[in-house]
Amino acid sequence: MSDKPRVFVSRVIPDVGLDRLREHCDVEVWPKPTPPRRDTLLDKVRGCHGLVTMLSDKIDESVLNTAGDGLKVVANYAVGYNNIDVAACRERGVAVGNTPDVLTDATADVAALLMLAAARCVTPAAASVRDGGWKTWAPMDHLGVELVGKTVGVIGLGRIGRAFAERCRGGWGMNVLYTANSPKPDADRDLGARRVELDELLAESDFVSLHCPLTEATAHLIDAPALARMKPTAVLVNTARGEVIDQEALHAALKENVIFAAGLDVTTPEPLPTDSPLLGLSNCVVLPHIGSATRHARGGMAIMAADNVLAGLAGHPLPHPVG
Repeated sequence: MSDKPRVFVSRVIPDVGLDRLREHCDVEVWPKPTPPRRDTLLDKVRGCHGLVTMLSDKIDESVLNTAGDGLKVVANYAVGYNNIDVAACRERGVAVGNTPDVLTDATADVAALLMLAAARCVTPAAASVRDGGWKTWAPMDHLGVELVGKTVGVIGLGRIGRAFAERCRGGWGMNVLYTANSPKPDADRDLGARRVELDELLAESDFVSLHCPLTEATAHLIDAPALARMKPTAVLVNTARGEVIDQEALHAALKENVIFAAGLDVTTPEPLPTDSPLLGLSNCVVLPHIGSATRHARGGMAIMAADNVLAGLAGHPLPHPVG
């Protein structure tokens, strides 16, 4: 039996990270494209010293107890870590890390992609080409909304929110409003941004993009009353967490033209069931959580997760600890 520390990786990640781990650890990788079931996860973590986890893996007291006293570190392969009971980890002396920064640009790009796709009716336009609905150039077909000089509201001006706002300001000369827990003087200065309360942001923005973490305060932050405050020509974008939006309220708002369109890279649940009413709407663009899906970002995330595990196993401070 190997005397190397045991590490379980709950999904296949780029080799650049796995190879790093395999040099020093006995590594088991869950090979299937879907997450391990709860009972399987509990079986796999038993006796492990390190874990590399995904947002779909709930790491709670049950997992920690099953892993045992030998568990030293949990490295989440994501920026967010709401799937991990961080307090319970700290009580047991288990270090917790994540993968910030490296996916900032990739995710900001997808937010901009969704904004454009939703604003310019890309989903129904592309469908008309495939299904034979495109008969001729039609003056009244697929009329969208323009971006230049409009107002964008960014909910959560962290790294990704700031990168998205820079694209909006630099690319289309948009006016930037934002909500944040504290003022962002650099954004005020560099982007001409203005910090406002949520109600004002929703009422004044032509585009609203979500970049906040999922907390008790942000769960269903965008509900029916919030959607009703938005302009009927507004576009809503979500690359944060699906639970930040009340999806039933969003479906009703889109169907009844309370807002113009929405673009979602995150949903609840994930994957979104194929019979979800959101998928039947022509004014809703839904992607399968691809915000960080570039070779550069996903490879960088793998390296960061591996470095977190190796540091935790050695008893060193993690290079990328959670806040």
